[in-house]
Amino acid sequence: MIDHLSTYARDFLKTRDFYAAAFEPLGYSLQMEFTATWNKYFPTQRMCAFGPEGKLVFWVIEVKETFTPRHVAFSAKDRVGVDEFYSAAMNQGAECNGEPGLRPQYHEHYYGAFVIDPDGNNIEAVCHTPE
Repeated sequence: MIDHLSTYARDFLKTRDFYAAAFEPLGYSLQMEFTATWNKYFPTQRMCAFGPEGKLVFWVIEVKETFTPRHVAFSAKDRVGVDEFYSAAMNQGAECNGEPGLRPQYHEHYYGAFVIDPDGNNIEAVCHTPE
């Protein structure tokens, strides 16, 4: 259903680097990066997109003011991917918002990890299959 989505970053480089590290274990990488020179109100605005090869799915867009935090969950192929996402995010300075583990309140095999990114967003990696 979702083609792509964006999050907003006050510290663009820190947020870009955070997602580059956190996404690596999930098989997502930086696909595009540029400056929005056409934006007459913010001509130095930077943005980048992450996703699987050739897909621009998750955008990080530089902003001047903080926005309301969001929750986004990214698919992991397996539970190891969830664990590695969590470890990579924490190594980038994320705040723990739920260590890797089962969340049976959602369903029997829901295995997820939650971190707070540099802009206060609740970011999750999740696997829905049995171990």
